[in-house]
Amino acid sequence: MKLRHTAAHLSAPRSRDRDRPSRPLAGLERRPRRTTGFTLLEVVVVMAIVGILFALAMPSMKYFGSINRISSEINGLLGDMQFARSQAIQEGQTVTICSSSSPYTACSASASWQSGWIVFMDANGNKTVDPGEIVLRVQAAFTAPDTLVASGGIAAVTFSREGFALGLPGTVTMELHDATSNPAWTRCLAVSIVGQLTTETSGVGACL
Repeated sequence: MKLRHTAAHLSAPRSRDRDRPSRPLAGLERRPRRTTGFTLLEVVVVMAIVGILFALAMPSMKYFGSINRISSEINGLLGDMQFARSQAIQEGQTVTICSSSSPYTACSASASWQSGWIVFMDANGNKTVDPGEIVLRVQAAFTAPDTLVASGGIAAVTFSREGFALGLPGTVTMELHDATSNPAWTRCLAVSIVGQLTTETSGVGACL
């Protein structure tokens, strides 16, 4: 006798397999995840180390910052002095560099040069910007509280067409100090009567 199997009977899933709960393979059980990060102690230690390194670096940063600023200021004066001298030789007439202040159109007659200075064609050599005399360069006041004072009360230097510095009592020293007058940061510019220009550090020549 032949057995007949209906389509429903053949396609019906076994209830035993369907109801059996799935089990993970051996060794693959899920394990709780570990969260990673920094502990409070680690953060505090890192912050302490950074603070110590920053404290050690601060003096060096301040030193190099001051040195760069002072060097830039004294080199700016040196460059304008050299320019005034070369213009006097090139144009064959006297050129004056003098202390000035805003709006930088006239000499201030002050031996303190930190407020700025100007370079101008000074045909009659009277250290005054007369009508028709051209201002060639302008240097504005220092942004830092540095002082630049010329010895002998010199407020202007006039170069002849031969390049000599006219009317100086001898070598004039222009001393540049920071607000603390730290000798390590002091720079000077020495101007001789023959027009020689020399930068100096504290303890060299008349630079104090």
